[in-house]
Amino acid sequence: MFKGSFPALVTPFADGKVDVDSLKKLVEWHIEQGSHGLVPVGTTGESPTLTHEEHDMVVEVVVTAAAGRIPVIAGAGSNSTAETVRLVKAAKSAGADAALVVTPYYNKPTQAGMIAHFTAAADCGLPIIIYNIPPRSVVDMSPATMGELAKHPMIVGVKDATADLSRVPRQRITCGTDFVQMSGEDPTAIGFNAQGGVGCISVTANVAPKALSELQEATLAGNYAEALAIQDRLQPLHEAIFAEPGLVGAKYGMSLLGLCSDEVRLPHAPLTDGAKEGVRAAMVHAGLLN
Repeated sequence: MFKGSFPALVTPFADGKVDVDSLKKLVEWHIEQGSHGLVPVGTTGESPTLTHEEHDMVVEVVVTAAAGRIPVIAGAGSNSTAETVRLVKAAKSAGADAALVVTPYYNKPTQAGMIAHFTAAADCGLPIIIYNIPPRSVVDMSPATMGELAKHPMIVGVKDATADLSRVPRQRITCGTDFVQMSGEDPTAIGFNAQGGVGCISVTANVAPKALSELQEATLAGNYAEALAIQDRLQPLHEAIFAEPGLVGAKYGMSLLGLCSDEVRLPHAPLTDGAKEGVRAAMVHAGLLN
C-alpha cells in the first residue's frame, strides 16, 4: 500500500485560515497527476503552527477528499507521548491509512524512551510509519532500535530523512525486507530505492507530482536510466525549494502554478526575492513553467 511518491502535503492558507477549498482541490490534482499517496500535516504541512482543531480537520478533509483512491498517512508526531497518542487516535477515527510519527524532538529521549513512545502510538491500532530526522529532532533512532519496534505488528515502516544511504540495507537486516522504507530526502531518493527503499515522502512533489511519480515508478521497475533523466530535470528544483525552508519554497512554486497562495505562518517568512527567482528558474528548467 505504501509505495511510490507521497507528497508531504502543504496546508494552504487564505487570510490566516486554512483554505479548505484549495486543500480539496490539491487532493484531486495530486490524484490526477499520479501521486501514489498523500501525507498531510507533517512539518511541510506546518503542523507546528496549526491548532489541534485545525490539525484534525485537515486530516479529515484530505481523507474524505481522497475517498480511498490513494492512501493517506496522517502526520501525528509530537514530543509528548500523550499528545502523539491523541493524534494517532484522531487520525484513525478520520479513516487515515497510517500515521507518521516523528522521533520526539527537543527532549532527547534515549533509545529505550523511543521504544516506549512508539509502542504507545502503535498500541492505538493504526499502522505507524516512524519518521527519523536527526537534524530536526536532535535524536537518531538506531537501526537496532528500529528492528525492535518492527516486531510490533502496527509499526510497518520508516520515513528516513538521515540522507545516509547505508541505513537502508542496515534496516533491511534489523527490520526485515517487508518493512516499508521510504526516503524523506528528495535528492537521494533514487539511491535510496536502489538500496532497497520503495518510495519517497517528498516536498518537491508538491510542485512536480507527475515527474516524481514517474521517477518513483521508474526506480521500482528497475529503470534507473529513465529515473536519472527525470532527476536531471528536477535537481535544480530540489535545491531551489530548500534554499530557504522547504515548505515556503514549495508554496511559492505552487502559487506560480495557480494551485494555492504562498501564505505561510510565522515564524516562517515569505521567500526572499533571490529565492523566488531561483524557484522560478528551476521550474522553467524542469519544464513546469515557460
